[in-house]
Amino acid sequence: MPNKSNDLSGISVLGAFAHPDDEGFGCGGTLAMLVARGARVAVAVGTNGDVGEISDPALATPETLHLVRQEEMRQAMKITGVQEVRFMGYRDSGMAGTPENDHPRSLYQAPPDRIVDELAQIIRETRPDAVLTHDPTGGYGHPDHTTMCELVTRAFRAVTHDGTTQGPRSMLLYYVCFPKSSFRRMWQQMLDAGITPPFASLDIDRLGSPDDEVTTTLDIREYVDIKIESLNCHRTQIDPNGPFSQLPPDVSRDMMGTEYFALVEPQGIDSGADLLGGLQ
Repeated sequence: MPNKSNDLSGISVLGAFAHPDDEGFGCGGTLAMLVARGARVAVAVGTNGDVGEISDPALATPETLHLVRQEEMRQAMKITGVQEVRFMGYRDSGMAGTPENDHPRSLYQAPPDRIVDELAQIIRETRPDAVLTHDPTGGYGHPDHTTMCELVTRAFRAVTHDGTTQGPRSMLLYYVCFPKSSFRRMWQQMLDAGITPPFASLDIDRLGSPDDEVTTTLDIREYVDIKIESLNCHRTQIDPNGPFSQLPPDVSRDMMGTEYFALVEPQGIDSGADLLGGLQ
């Protein structure tokens, strides 16, 4: 596995996330960096984001949103350079405690073993050297984020321990992190600018990944323009009057210029085998 090199040809990476746009906020710059250095990158999306907010009624209706968000995802990945997008087709589960949690077609209600089998098959088919997914906090606790983290982890372990030759024998599993200190810094910068932060109704102390769980920090400022352009493809989700849009461009770019990961599998791995860490 190449490390500390600009040449990642022959390397394959799979990102597995809950909704269209999750890939961009958490690791859009890293995905662009991997592609630029020759890696093959695929992204699997658990849900179609069916119950997300619609920033402009002219873009979609609740009935068409799932199709619109799929197309937004395809366009976003073209910008990033990701070669393959797979939609698993589950329904967005909404936030905790909402009626969408109980919808029979939602990711949250789907039989976990079935999803694990589907994810394991995707891993076997894409044969990644590294898998990226949500961390156990889900950033802000979204049920789909935490569910994908749990089930991707199970699928990863099933493939790496199945005792057959159907899948990669040596893979790395990374959780995409939003460190608590970064959340607090972002909130304070917004408050100082007179902007209401996102998730303002939630307890700031419960948001984000513990800082000491972050193993890998990437400076992706060279790719931040690609990251922003890709994120802007998710038009139904990007509120032109939202908190991020109100920030001065230099502050927003600074926030987006660093991405964080926790290398969690194999456990106890030598830091020299940290594929993402070798990108700097």
